[in-house]
Amino acid sequence: MPPPNTKRDKKLADDARLLKWWRAWHREEKAAALAGPHARTLAELFRMFSAIECTTPAQLVGFINAIDWSGIDHQTRLVVLHELNTAITKFREKRGLPPIDDSLGNAPPNAFQIIRKILTEFPASLQEGPPRRGPYPGANHE
Repeated sequence: MPPPNTKRDKKLADDARLLKWWRAWHREEKAAALAGPHARTLAELFRMFSAIECTTPAQLVGFINAIDWSGIDHQTRLVVLHELNTAITKFREKRGLPPIDDSLGNAPPNAFQIIRKILTEFPASLQEGPPRRGPYPGANHE
């Protein structure tokens, strides 16, 4: 029997504690999103995630694409992306598949990649921001 390795045991205990805190933080973030102004939409979306085995990728992409994401803050979008990633990963692992299976090269994107693009990309009009005004190079002088 090998001697106890206190350094290794301490590392394992630290990792377990950090994982517990990380999961608690994500639960709090999800609860905050569900308590916010978009609670009804997000509750339905999270319900779809929890029953992902009964939801087709096309249904999921269609529902997410129908949501007006322009009024939903960045942090809430990240919560949605995390919850989707968790649901897909659990679904795939439960079936003995690799947890991540992103399309590579010229292959069409999978549902997660399409949804990630919807959640993270903004229309050009929102990316540019308001027109620049003021006494600095390139400013509009009206």
